[in-house]
Amino acid sequence: MKQRIITAIFAMIIFVPFVLYGKWPFTLFIYFLATVGLMELIRMNKGIKENGIFPIILSVLFMWFLLLPEDTSIHVEQWLTKIDAVILFVMLLLAYTVLSKNKFTFEHAGFILITTLYISMGFYFLNVTRGEGLNFVLFVLFLIWSTDTGAYFTGRAFGKHKLWPVISPNKTIEGAIGGIVSALAVGIVFHLVYPFTISLGVLCLVIVTISIVAQIGDLVASAYKRHFQVKDSGKLLPGHGGILDRLDSLLFVVPFLYLIHFIS
Repeated sequence: MKQRIITAIFAMIIFVPFVLYGKWPFTLFIYFLATVGLMELIRMNKGIKENGIFPIILSVLFMWFLLLPEDTSIHVEQWLTKIDAVILFVMLLLAYTVLSKNKFTFEHAGFILITTLYISMGFYFLNVTRGEGLNFVLFVLFLIWSTDTGAYFTGRAFGKHKLWPVISPNKTIEGAIGGIVSALAVGIVFHLVYPFTISLGVLCLVIVTISIVAQIGDLVASAYKRHFQVKDSGKLLPGHGGILDRLDSLLFVVPFLYLIHFIS
């Protein structure tokens, strides 16, 4: 527990200034976090590492391109759009299955594709969310933290029915509901202090949905780890695991905010 607290304090000291300042330092920080997160997932799949460094380098370069901020990508997309990049990425992955004489399989190509898109969309829209304003990022973080906290304590106190035991044995339905209620309380208080330009009723619906999506994001990351039989995604944060162990919910929530037009 002491190690977890020390790591959390140290991480916050590093993370908070980038979030508060935003702009290009935050974008560079996003690139760093995304690269670490991608490598954490790729390391889980031993079959990728056994097929040389080419697909890994290709994955990182593709992700870096997708992470380009909108004002930058407008100029870049004059000669290569992000859709073009996806098409090229898929073609290169499939070509490599042939060039490697099927040592790099279709399963490996599919894993690289979905993993790179998963990390890219999460961190790209995290940057977009910060561009909308500091209050949007804080709102999302508070909702995720309150969901985690509410689910943990409610689950410990009242949890009897397992939510998804095959993937995450400790999570319960009661805990999930407690997380939603906790997020709803925190979200309403946040809105009263820093009001958004939507009605309270609509905001409550958004909060509940965000809490549910956050828990799904956490389960997706757990499913990755369970599938590849690893406890933590990485070791960068002693006592907490890796980058994805801390940001799994966030990577699912911020693209969702874009889909419902909460951010633009």
